[in-house]
Amino acid sequence: MSETRSTQHRRLDAGGVLLTLLTLIAAAVWFFPVYWAMATSVRYDDQTVKDFALLPQDPTFTNFLFNIQTSRLPYWYLNSTIVAVSVTVIVVFMSACTGYAISQLRFPGRKALWWMILASFMVPISALIVNHFIIIAGVQLLNTHAGIVLPMLIAPVTVIVYKQFFDGLPKEFREAAVMDGATEFQLLFRLFLPMNWGVTTALAIITFIGAWNSFLWPFLAAQDEKMMTVTVGIAAVQDAFGVFYGRLLSGAVLASLPVALAYLLFQRRVTQAITLSAGIKG
Repeated sequence: MSETRSTQHRRLDAGGVLLTLLTLIAAAVWFFPVYWAMATSVRYDDQTVKDFALLPQDPTFTNFLFNIQTSRLPYWYLNSTIVAVSVTVIVVFMSACTGYAISQLRFPGRKALWWMILASFMVPISALIVNHFIIIAGVQLLNTHAGIVLPMLIAPVTVIVYKQFFDGLPKEFREAAVMDGATEFQLLFRLFLPMNWGVTTALAIITFIGAWNSFLWPFLAAQDEKMMTVTVGIAAVQDAFGVFYGRLLSGAVLASLPVALAYLLFQRRVTQAITLSAGIKG
């Protein structure tokens, strides 16, 4: 009997070692392009073309200085910050209010609204790009922050997450607060949301990262160089100056730096938000 158990333990240990090795290999394969981009950003272009070296020789920051001094990077960072913060605040606020209304209130058209939100979740945003462009151009909001922000406010997954969590709260809390004379806004902002700050923080972080990394719609809506976001501006630098690998990848590093810092600081919340979104999609 003991021999059988020891054999099983050996098999489990061997399986665990094999799984760990496969995980490390997958992580290395994923991380290598990121490392190569960072290494190339501190190389001269002739070194990048001639030699293949894992470690950069004579590292230089001239590529970063070029992007900072010759491009409109401060404008792009400011635009990305305005867009990402605006989208995050508005999406979280509207989603919390909508999720609370559908979960806790009874009004005509409630089920129709819920099914419409579920249906919109199944439609990819890219399929609506042409309609968005026609509408925004028709109301003359191209090359404005409002024109960039408005179509990015479509985020049905956050509404679904909020509704699920509000559905899971005990009804006794709401009944007791109503008996004390609390209004619906007081119920939402003083009772329901404080009990779900973790969910709100996770959704806010993942919404901010998605808005910061967005490229397709800001690329279409911001045709003026001063109104470009940082992701669009880096592509404009590539088009304007040709293929200079160091400049291009240093710009990519600068563009992704805020998102990387946000992920490192709020890694647990980001993972929680991804898990919530995956649970909804599954």
